[in-house]
Amino acid sequence: MRAATFQGLNQPLTVETVADPEPGKEEVVVKVGRCGICGSDLHMAQDAAYGCKPGDVFGHEFAGEAAAVGRDVSGLRTGDLVSVIPLMSCGQCASCRRGAVQWCASFALQGGGYAEYAKARVNQCVKLGANVTLADGAIVEPLAVALHGLNRSGLRPGDKVLVLGAGPIGLALAFWARRRGASRVVVQDIAHFQRDRAIEMGADAFIVDLDDPVGSAERALGGKADIVFECVGVPGLLNQAVDQVKPQGTVFLLGLCTKPDPLNTFTMLAKEVSLVPSAFFTVPDYEASLAALDSGTVEPRLMITGTVTLDETPAMFESLKHRSGHCKVMISPS
Repeated sequence: MRAATFQGLNQPLTVETVADPEPGKEEVVVKVGRCGICGSDLHMAQDAAYGCKPGDVFGHEFAGEAAAVGRDVSGLRTGDLVSVIPLMSCGQCASCRRGAVQWCASFALQGGGYAEYAKARVNQCVKLGANVTLADGAIVEPLAVALHGLNRSGLRPGDKVLVLGAGPIGLALAFWARRRGASRVVVQDIAHFQRDRAIEMGADAFIVDLDDPVGSAERALGGKADIVFECVGVPGLLNQAVDQVKPQGTVFLLGLCTKPDPLNTFTMLAKEVSLVPSAFFTVPDYEASLAALDSGTVEPRLMITGTVTLDETPAMFESLKHRSGHCKVMISPS
């Protein structure tokens, strides 16, 4: 099969022929229909902290058709359309049974979507509903990451929400916060590219103010935020979030920062601010996100701004390393 493979830090991906995957007894080979290019993929290609090796195939946001199933697979047949939960686990332990697969002792991250075929365990495959497209199946993952953060936040109807970062996770948080009854949702970024998309997905306001980010957010919200979601992961933004949240408010950390980020704990302590990280999602979060799309919800589909072939993937991947008007680009490998 053909795949776009990682060649080394800061080098372009290369489309090449690699071995076809074969399913183990509890595995499924998926013919990839759509795979999203995630911001974390871009970071993995540029930051040694992720430990990627030449020959790796990125792509953890994918959906497709079950092309082959292992001998012990039940409940899934060839031809079924599935979205793949990109969190590998044993499927048997207490954490797996309650859907919190990220705490399984066998936990590992799934990749492989930048290819014609990818292999997954059967417990990672969720069948697509009648109203769900393959592109929908490939945007479930960022929706689930955002929903997990929102569920952990304990957001109450009437809360004021500030979202830092207008990437897919930030936009998905605006979407969920609006659906869950936030009285005011503001998205803040350093560029205007996603303004219209953020408003359409649920934000009341979109602000860009490099000189006074704290003051502009407070004016847009009509006061300090009850909850701030940090969805970027750059040094300094947590301190800004602490300044932007109300006393005894909560800052939720979803942005992954691989560099040291000194935190002004004096301000945090003085305001009794809670800082809560949110990583990955649960299986119920994933299923709820897929169900929202199956019910006819259209706003998340606004995140998709382009679709490329496998041959076009290396050039698009390089271009996405620089800020642009794109939000979520899909790969159509076949």
